[in-house]
Amino acid sequence: MWTLSGFADEISPDLNEQCEVAVSLGLTHVEVRSAWDVNILDLSPAQLTTMQKTLFSYGLKVSSIGSPIGKIFIGDAFAPHLERMKHAAEVAHRLEAPYIRIFSFFRRPGTDPAAHRDEVIDRMRALVRVAEDADLILVHENEKDIYGDVPARCLDLIRSVGSPYLRLAWDPANFVQVGVRPYTDGYAMLRPHIEYIQIKDALAGTGTVVPAGQGDAEVAATVRALRHDGFDGFFSLEPHLALGHTTGGFSGPELFRTAWRAFTDLLKTEGIEYA
Repeated sequence: MWTLSGFADEISPDLNEQCEVAVSLGLTHVEVRSAWDVNILDLSPAQLTTMQKTLFSYGLKVSSIGSPIGKIFIGDAFAPHLERMKHAAEVAHRLEAPYIRIFSFFRRPGTDPAAHRDEVIDRMRALVRVAEDADLILVHENEKDIYGDVPARCLDLIRSVGSPYLRLAWDPANFVQVGVRPYTDGYAMLRPHIEYIQIKDALAGTGTVVPAGQGDAEVAATVRALRHDGFDGFFSLEPHLALGHTTGGFSGPELFRTAWRAFTDLLKTEGIEYA
């Protein structure tokens, strides 16, 4: 039984509307990235308390903290970011989230990823030490233009850090947008390290994000392989079907429902049960 979740702020900036739509779709979990147009790591203690109480009142649990950790340029000051990682761990514990999404640092245009490898690995090890101390799992998302944007460098990160507290969040649309065929080029290589699935699709020709199964992200093939491999974890809807905002991608209530229907229809076609 696979568990569906979703980036709640893709629905609305308003926390209550986020929860109402999520519950109406039968979701039991959400991924928290922002509320009231404020990033999850910038919420005040009072706002976090309100979030806790609101999620509880709707019967929702948190699958992951959708943090921006690692979304700075390689070479930017790291010490403040490491403190932010410690705060992310505190937020995760407060919201009882088992995972924190992270990234592996943006590269300046035209720079060679290999030139930054050692710095990236050192920084990732420092982030993971925080996770180890907090007993939380970091899931690295293959975002565009970061060090770990293609399968080979994602694998390099995991192997080089060498900790069970660093795993992969598989984002097929992001792979498409950097010229990778996700299932064909990356699945076999990365499957042993995949812990968390983010659901969005994209067209190879333009990079345009589309509902799951309507693009070139090989979502159906990946879903079949995950079932065959016995994957048992979260599938987090991150539709990005409308214009983005300052805290991340956005869809709105109706397009979020469209994304949910597209993915659940795909699961039904494949005969896969979900909750």
